Amino acid sequence: MGLPEVLAHIRAAEAGAGRSPGSVRLVAVTKGHGAPEIRECVLSHGTFALGESKGQELRDKRAELGLLGLHPQWHFIGALQTNKLKYLQGVSLVHSLTRRDHAAELARLGDRWGDVPDVLLQVHNGEAQKQGVAPGELRAVYHEVSQLGLRVRGLMVMAPEGDRQAAHRIFRDTAARAHELGLSELSMGMSDDYAEAIGCGATLVRVGRALFMKDTAQSRTVQ
Repeated sequence: MGLPEVLAHIRAAEAGAGRSPGSVRLVAVTKGHGAPEIRECVLSHGTFALGESKGQELRDKRAELGLLGLHPQWHFIGALQTNKLKYLQGVSLVHSLTRRDHAAELARLGDRWGDVPDVLLQVHNGEAQKQGVAPGELRAVYHEVSQLGLRVRGLMVMAPEGDRQAAHRIFRDTAARAHELGLSELSMGMSDDYAEAIGCGATLVRVGRALFMKDTAQSRTVQ
């Protein structure tokens, strides 16, 4: 598929949902891809936020792209680990905050770096193996995190794979909870369900597999 096609699909989903062009922003997920691939498949087409799920990989790719003269905006989209937060220097947005102690450590590190990242609260989607803040606890966690000096910009959620009906319900409910909290940012939707997420109000979609040619070729073979 590639990035131009993904962007076209995002714009089509915006139009289908009656939303303004550009109301949804792409976060290009670079997991498993090195700096040359990222430059060729993503950054050669324009300026996009890059999303990584492992702190050490983010640190290394940030340095590698810097040597190429490229300094994109970085988002962290993976599960947070206390001993790996130190690798998130230079990250502008953390999508996956679930715990107060992680918020406190991010605030401490951000003060030391001179640049505190903004955050999204990850909402638990009901799957036992997934992390997240229980929907009923979002307001309390939001206030606790804000009091630590972090700017909470919105919510993030992951939908169960292969269940379109459940995805729609989870995206819709998360959008409603963000509205109740007065939050404008919604990180919802990945390669298989971003169109559904856009229809429910996503402002950020996290797409990786569809952007890189070798993964796209493999997915065509499977299909």
